[in-house]
Amino acid sequence: MTITLYPARRIITMNPSQPEGDCLAVKDGRVLSLGSLEQARAFGEVTVDDRYADKVLMPGFVEGHSHALEGAIWEYIYLGWFDKQSPAGQRWSGLRDVASLQARLAEGLARLTPGEPLIAWGFDPIYFSGARLDKGLLDTVSDTVPIIVMHASLHVMTVNSAVIEQAAIASKEIDGIVRKAGGECVGELQEMPAMHLVFDRYGIDFFEQASQPEALRQYARAARREGITTITDLLNPLSDDAVASMRSTTLEPSFPVRLVPALNALGWAPEEGSEQLAKAMTQGHDKLFFGIVKLVTDGAIQNYTARLQWPGYLDVEGNGVWNAPPQTFHDMVLHYHQAGFQLHIHTNGDEAVEVMLDALEEALCLWPRSNHRHTLQHVQLIRQDQLYRVKQLDACLNIFANHIYYWGDIHLSRTLGFDRCQRLEPTASANRLDITFGIHCDAPVTPLSPLFTAHCAHRRQTASGAVLGVEEAINRQVALEAITLGAARTLHLDRHIGSLEPGKWADVAVLDDDPLDESIALKDIGIHATLLGGLPTDA
Repeated sequence: MTITLYPARRIITMNPSQPEGDCLAVKDGRVLSLGSLEQARAFGEVTVDDRYADKVLMPGFVEGHSHALEGAIWEYIYLGWFDKQSPAGQRWSGLRDVASLQARLAEGLARLTPGEPLIAWGFDPIYFSGARLDKGLLDTVSDTVPIIVMHASLHVMTVNSAVIEQAAIASKEIDGIVRKAGGECVGELQEMPAMHLVFDRYGIDFFEQASQPEALRQYARAARREGITTITDLLNPLSDDAVASMRSTTLEPSFPVRLVPALNALGWAPEEGSEQLAKAMTQGHDKLFFGIVKLVTDGAIQNYTARLQWPGYLDVEGNGVWNAPPQTFHDMVLHYHQAGFQLHIHTNGDEAVEVMLDALEEALCLWPRSNHRHTLQHVQLIRQDQLYRVKQLDACLNIFANHIYYWGDIHLSRTLGFDRCQRLEPTASANRLDITFGIHCDAPVTPLSPLFTAHCAHRRQTASGAVLGVEEAINRQVALEAITLGAARTLHLDRHIGSLEPGKWADVAVLDDDPLDESIALKDIGIHATLLGGLPTDA
């Protein structure tokens, strides 16, 4: 087969043995050489494609924690604080007061199909002063049509009186149903057990919807636009229908990314989940990888649902919500570890980190297993002693660097205070301890954009411009590795992707500017194109 050669202004390989290259030579979808034109000719006939001659090439970005929900959620009304762009390119303006939120809901209500609930998403109550969004404020839009508002973190929802009545929420004794002192439901439901009362009543399954072909295509297009060539869906039902849909869609020649879905462990009894995951693994191919399990333990700090150790939250009493009893998570870790699968565990608060480290420690003691790469996800508030334990357990981290920008100001002034904000998203400490780590966006919680994520880890600036935890800033090279090879390692895919070196797939991000040039902010570098297996994805 003919060798295709892509000359470029600069090639950053992420391969320490050959950090830079001259020309990217591709054969059979894999990197053949990064040497000169003359060196590439030694392999045989060469076709030169100079369309990227003035661009910078580097490994395609790996988004190690995001959700295919990004391709489906835009069917609903966006109520977020920040401006956002949908996968189709539509710009949605952020909403800065409750009146604007009510007005956008009223607009949606006017277009709603009779008999359907009105669903919105992206609301972030931590930014709103005054009255907290509750059933009363939603009832002013309608107290007869069910209204469901998912919060930005996807860990909380607010509903109106119609939903409370129709789903019989007031009669349920479940953690996460927020009530007044007298027991009256206020309309806020925290974490999955409480929110499933609503999902089950109205037949809502966002994650099953996200596994359907058009949602997957939308998700992939959004990823490609940001230079991503490998994307995760880190909470997938992995039903037979979802697996079949993901297989057929990713097999389409035009599908521009590789997809890594994770089994939602809380959706299955452990034995059944293992069987389902093993069955799904027989359906994988070069653009679809099964084998990881997702546990969602606590919630989100900005929603006050993450589990924190002393001194807890700065401005409220109480301490978050577990999505299941800690012993349940403990048992699941033991089961899936013994079964040979890789665990990706949501741990926002330091108490959740502690509980899951205990579980991993016991699992590895009972069933020693090398190269397991179990990964703690988010770890926003992980402590230094906990980082040391991660290192000792040979576990990995995937750190939610975008959180610094979107919620850093809030954590400084309201939820955590000064000292704990200095260790928020501790990428430099992870790097100093030589822990394998990636950084991520958790889309649709924050937008897909690995270069913005790298910028957050490098500069550590909040939305207001404040810098939090300067000692935890990482340099550009380390930040770029975290969105390529580091993230690939957390997915057990670094033998295929994450760097440009002979034998690996020729998955490439084509950049307008040099990401190692300190004069240009990482977030401002344009994405020109991507290649998947050496082929332009927009061809």
